[in-house]
Amino acid sequence: MARAQAATLPVITLPRGTVLLPGVVQRIAVSPNRPDIASLLAAVYTRAASKAPNGRIDTVPIACVPFASPLLGPNGQLLLQTEQDPPSPDRSDADVPKPTKADLFGWGVAAKITGVEGRGTGEFTLLVEGVARLRVDKIYADKPYLEGKVVYYQDDVPLPDPALEELFQHLKLLSRELVAILRLSAILPRSGSAPSLTPLLARRLDIFISKQKQPGALADFMANIVESSYEEKLQVLALLDVKDRVVKVIELLDRQVGNIKNSMKITAVTSTALPFSVDPDTARKEIERFLTPGKARQGSKAPAPGILGQSGGNSDDDHEPNEIEELKKRLDAAKLSPEAAKVADREIKRLKKIHPAQAEYAVTRTYLETLADIPWTITTDDRLGPQTLTLARKQLDDDHYGLEKVKKRLLEYLAVLRLKQSINDEVDAQIKQVEQDAGVPEPSKDDGAQTVSTPDPSLAEEKMKANSAKIEVLRSKRMIDKSPIMLLVGPPGVGKTSLARSVATALGRKFHRISLGGVRDEAEIRGHRRTYVAAMPGLIAQGLKKVGVANPVFLLDEIDKVSGSNVHGDPSAAMLEVLDPEQNNSFTDHYINIPIDLSKVLFIATANSLDTIPPPLLDRMETIYIPGYTTLEKRHIAMQHLIPKQIRVNGLSADQVVFSDEVVSKIIESYTREAGVRNLERELSSVLRGKAVEFADAKDTGHPEKYSPQLSVDDLERFLGIERFEEEIAEKTSRPGIVTGLVAYSSGGNGSILFIEVADMPGNGSVQLTGKLGDVLKESVEVALTWVKAHAFELGLTQNPAENIMQNRSIHVHCPSGSIPKDGPSSGISQAIALISLFSGKAVPPTMAMTGEISLRGRVTAVGGIKEKLIGALRAGVKTVLLPAQNAKDVKDLPQEVKDGLEIIHVGHIWEAIRYVWPDGHWPNEHEYPGVQSRL
Repeated sequence: MARAQAATLPVITLPRGTVLLPGVVQRIAVSPNRPDIASLLAAVYTRAASKAPNGRIDTVPIACVPFASPLLGPNGQLLLQTEQDPPSPDRSDADVPKPTKADLFGWGVAAKITGVEGRGTGEFTLLVEGVARLRVDKIYADKPYLEGKVVYYQDDVPLPDPALEELFQHLKLLSRELVAILRLSAILPRSGSAPSLTPLLARRLDIFISKQKQPGALADFMANIVESSYEEKLQVLALLDVKDRVVKVIELLDRQVGNIKNSMKITAVTSTALPFSVDPDTARKEIERFLTPGKARQGSKAPAPGILGQSGGNSDDDHEPNEIEELKKRLDAAKLSPEAAKVADREIKRLKKIHPAQAEYAVTRTYLETLADIPWTITTDDRLGPQTLTLARKQLDDDHYGLEKVKKRLLEYLAVLRLKQSINDEVDAQIKQVEQDAGVPEPSKDDGAQTVSTPDPSLAEEKMKANSAKIEVLRSKRMIDKSPIMLLVGPPGVGKTSLARSVATALGRKFHRISLGGVRDEAEIRGHRRTYVAAMPGLIAQGLKKVGVANPVFLLDEIDKVSGSNVHGDPSAAMLEVLDPEQNNSFTDHYINIPIDLSKVLFIATANSLDTIPPPLLDRMETIYIPGYTTLEKRHIAMQHLIPKQIRVNGLSADQVVFSDEVVSKIIESYTREAGVRNLERELSSVLRGKAVEFADAKDTGHPEKYSPQLSVDDLERFLGIERFEEEIAEKTSRPGIVTGLVAYSSGGNGSILFIEVADMPGNGSVQLTGKLGDVLKESVEVALTWVKAHAFELGLTQNPAENIMQNRSIHVHCPSGSIPKDGPSSGISQAIALISLFSGKAVPPTMAMTGEISLRGRVTAVGGIKEKLIGALRAGVKTVLLPAQNAKDVKDLPQEVKDGLEIIHVGHIWEAIRYVWPDGHWPNEHEYPGVQSRL
């Protein structure tokens, strides 16, 4: 009899359908709906720590108790089931966190926690190992976890018992036989989902069974392995007597071994390729040994023999041929290209000859499924009707403000598509008419009776050839569509990615985004060759599989951030074939190894800079530059798009927050300085969150009338803090030596005025430059000073031509905001006018600004950033702007409110600028500057 010991232990209820036996390790998943296990684990840690400072949790015993079965009594006795008896419990039911004693089986196991496995997501798993059987006498539920008063029993070492020893040897024999027959079932074809073992696992199990010395321990171990019902495992758990337990497990083993033998297919072992090396003679002896008359069931009907890899016996049990047929149907429905169909037929034939257990079977099948998923000929019909251009223009205007160049190019593409489709429709109608004429016989009337004349075979053949030639000529007139490959270049946040999505919506095509940032392996573009393990198609082929059509819109995002040549190849070179209109109609992915037509795909690439894109790749794309948004454009975008979106995001309605143009302009000018609108959207969201807090407070306190939806400029400092950027404002008074220049920020989109201050002092002709000026700006100062020194007598600054104006003086040139780096060639005219103003003592009007570079001859040359500079000048209070004559073309792109608010004067020479700055001034030796200069 087993030794008994009473104790009070923490109790874990096992999941339904689960039984833990002594000597067996089991995982118990701890989910959020089982807080009792987490509490129990905390208590176990506490008890372990109280025993020793570094106490181990496996020294604290716990009780693992399964749920009861309505078919068994508390001690495992089988009950008679009547029609009124409840059915067997559904093992998929949710576990009860705190069951009563009536819900639990009367027996369980004392166990120890051997480990805790975490998943990093808040869930973890307990590893518990059964130690000894126990009987549950009472359950306590006064803690977050269950506790039970239990009596657990250790198996006694039995005295020499011949009957038990014989049963033990029989148990070992059946256990080893089960392991061997499961191993053999992995070699032979088997029906259903019969279990099998790998050679290594089978060998280890055989060694473990041979070395086992305790009958009770082996019986518990095999009861955990053998196929049995939940009730049968509960019966094994409730058997304290070792002999009864061994008899029960032998019964279960004998049943499973017999079932496997009866369902196993007997095959003729030939030289057919097997998953691993097998000696035919040995295999035949193994079959004969397990199916001897003494062991096999007499009169059983064995399945008809078959050949390895083919269907044998009842074909309903073999699903592989059906799956192959299903795969063939998918390939036929995919409308493969002729070359792809040829390859697919060859691979299907190979697949039929491969055994499903071989690794090559899965590789070939995955390849065929990929071929079936690629859209070879399936396309989306473009929305090309009479209203196509109108609807597309409206779609683009609704989604994006400005960006006229990009919209113009896309509308051109749509117009070309529509014209080509019209031509193709006419050609198709003509081809159809020719085919109908060729197939209708000519009727002839003879004596009033209508008969059909029999044509001359030679004439019919000539007519057929003529019609075929005519059809070929008509087919050659069909227009082939080659989608453009566009590259949108611009700073972050200007809408390049969202613009590509709007293009797909306007065309009615499917959209797919491929992020190329950080791609450093050529195989990610072209795919892996099928000779490699875990090979897969490249990003292009995977994108086609995902969208399911051959003419989607592909966004190649961040193409300027593709890695260059390295040990993994050159991804940018792999993109050459994808983005070449002359080559991408036969793009070859290494995995698929069949040409794929990419000419119908509309590729739109985005980049922030052209410097990192290789010239050959850049040459294959049509570059469209998207500059940063101006302040006026940002204001329109904020009012039309960003503010309505953020109002919805922050749980407000349109009438609960009112933005004025003045408030939006203040946020743009004083709290953001960027090319795009991402930071602007964040600042707007911050303001709306503050208004949401105010509205919620007023609503909760019962005084909604205290809430004001109107936003003012004074409210911004409360929501956004102090101003981050300070705008320069035009001076009210003027002083000699101070000129207002124009600057466009390198971040793009914003412009402003820049004061240039020049002061002189006694000295030796030195020039001092401050304000963190760049090399180009310093050179502009030197050019301006040289021109003024050369023309000092003509300007009336010296008494005679030989006098040096800098002989007894030094000058200091400074540009305020010394912490901001400044550079560029656009301040030459401002520097020259400032020097002339200083030396002559004549002040420049404070509301006049100027920009332009000058040469040593005095010519004023063109500069960039005119749009941003003039918008910034208007915002700063400037009234008159002097621009280079060569920039007259840039004024056409200015917003109308800028044209109306500024007087724009174009000058081609410094003398013209002088006359406009000081119209009443008189220069003693001034000469008339010719309007037209010879460039010879």
